Amino acid sequence: MSFTLIKGTFHVQGYSPDGDSVRFKAKDSALWKRLSGPAVELNARGHAQLRIEAVDALETHYQGCCQPLRPARAAARFLLSQLKISDVVWNGPHSTVTKAQDATEGYILARSTESRRRPVAFVFPGETEEKDGAEINLDQSLLKESYNYQLLAQGLAYPMYYNGLFSDLRLSMTAAVASARSAEKGLWLYDRTTRGFSASGLKSITEDVAILPKLFRRIVNYMGEGGRIEGFKEHLQKSCEPLVRIPQVHFTRFDAIVETRGEKVRLAEAPENLIFMDRVLCKKS
Repeated sequence: MSFTLIKGTFHVQGYSPDGDSVRFKAKDSALWKRLSGPAVELNARGHAQLRIEAVDALETHYQGCCQPLRPARAAARFLLSQLKISDVVWNGPHSTVTKAQDATEGYILARSTESRRRPVAFVFPGETEEKDGAEINLDQSLLKESYNYQLLAQGLAYPMYYNGLFSDLRLSMTAAVASARSAEKGLWLYDRTTRGFSASGLKSITEDVAILPKLFRRIVNYMGEGGRIEGFKEHLQKSCEPLVRIPQVHFTRFDAIVETRGEKVRLAEAPENLIFMDRVLCKKS
């Protein structure tokens, strides 16, 4: 379970951070080449958009839509607080940071990139005595110091597991999720992912209830402005998103666990019981 340690700074000014979205600048950009997968995409400032491993925070500005803002913005505030970013000024719509005391020190542990050329990372604020570029064993003790784990432990994000995440790390994060849900922390007070929710319009999922952001994004993409949920399941079948239902060790697809009845929608499996796979592995089940 060796990860490359990359030291650098976190940046939000000019960007749209939320609970699981932040830019990172490596002190030694040559270290990006150590990661497997497509080359890391860097902007003109040398900043990489991270994909923070195993978490999916509520959307604050997805295609002009947001999820319930109280828990969504709580996750964004937690990110800024954990990374020691202060004096943050947002624009009028609260979608872009116009000013901040950022460029704060920290480091990430990463092994690979994903299809959008983002480093898949465990995020750590502050300094470490380990050398930049060191190969680090990420055990459960170190995992609990990561922003990823803390975000789940505070109930401020859903778990979102992909193939490649080691099972012992996944189990530790799932335990944090179970504890947060039991205590109704953060978004779990609003969650209706598996219990079901009305999708007669977007108002329910943008203002009233929290659902897995991946499902939220798919509904917004399908319904647009004023559309109906009818035909949504068939729409998902066309996109083909393969996954594994962990309890049954069953390879299937996202559409197979989305249930619709009239205008009501629910996910038939808890998010922590899912491992999403690369699309190239998709086949009809």
